[in-house]
Amino acid sequence: MASASLISSLHRYLRRRQPAMVDLLGALVLLESPTTDKAAVTRLARCLARLWRQRSARARSGRVRLLHPRNAGAILRAEIFLGRGRPQGQLLILGHLDTVYPRGTLRRMPFRVRGGRAGGPGTVDMKSGLVQALFAVEALEALRLQPARRLVFLFTSDEETGSAAGRPMVEREARRSRAVLVLEPASGLGGALKTARKGVGEFELVVEGRAAHAGIEPEKGVNAIEELAAQLLRVKRFARPRQGLTLNAGVIEGGTRTNVVPDRARALVDVRIARRAQGPWIERRVRALRPVNRRARLRVAGGINRPPLERTREVAQHFRLAQQLARALGVRLEEASTGGASDGNFTAALGVPTLDGLGGVGAGAHSPGEFVVVRRMPERAALLAALLLTL
Repeated sequence: MASASLISSLHRYLRRRQPAMVDLLGALVLLESPTTDKAAVTRLARCLARLWRQRSARARSGRVRLLHPRNAGAILRAEIFLGRGRPQGQLLILGHLDTVYPRGTLRRMPFRVRGGRAGGPGTVDMKSGLVQALFAVEALEALRLQPARRLVFLFTSDEETGSAAGRPMVEREARRSRAVLVLEPASGLGGALKTARKGVGEFELVVEGRAAHAGIEPEKGVNAIEELAAQLLRVKRFARPRQGLTLNAGVIEGGTRTNVVPDRARALVDVRIARRAQGPWIERRVRALRPVNRRARLRVAGGINRPPLERTREVAQHFRLAQQLARALGVRLEEASTGGASDGNFTAALGVPTLDGLGGVGAGAHSPGEFVVVRRMPERAALLAALLLTL
């Protein structure tokens, strides 16, 4: 394990680099990168690729590639080996380039640093994490430290919409890796790491009824909205909140006019699971739904699309190691679980130890108040560098 004096040296170096870290964060935030804008995400990927090529040029071996999926922006893969001889396996460091904010958000939500906080679209989720990764490697190089493993940084381009393009690449690299470190934001302003995440899914319920005049001959109609309402009440009874299984009917559509019996209605239901075994259980029950009104037709689609990141023994061991390293930084590191998902869910489901929440410390992700705490950026970069050196 990296010594306390070595970790302190990393931290001192990175504190001196804090202004450069903030400058780079500002430059990345100015490169708006909404998931749905393929060209914008690719522009950010190219910018970061140039910076990673500079890092890899100073390494003993390195390779930086841009991968171009058909329906998403470019994915960045940077491979660096700083050690001697042959690498002793691989560590995977995950991030994502995309944000939830549409282009033009900067006009009403500009990047600014005030009161020790850097605000703007994507500052904490997760461009600060991308910055910290670059500077963690810089610090290792500057202090001539030599991690024994090959370091692979994989930054996907569609994480915010489910990683349809990124998932195959994430899983392929994870299968080659001893462990996975995820640059998603910390949990809360205390900087807790995330050792458990819920799995996520979505069900679509579509009801087809029969239209009729609501005043003249309502008996000839089949009210699709009423049928859908009955089905949603059934779905609600499947929830097991004490066991971490929740359901939320978040979107509902139906009807055209008040004097017409609606012939179609549709709902989207969010589902969250704490344990992998809950996925097949809830899928079976929702897919087994049948119409209450036999004259209606019901179609059910969807299911779990991200498995949970469960707190396994290996995840707990990696967290305890991070805690020990953080003590040398004067930080009492805590752990947390969250109902949100990340690309780390995919790697954990493969049985690869995954430690999440190693990115920026801040709050307000996906909102106008998003910010990252500037003084914590060198500390988090030092923790990441220490983990890369130790694992």
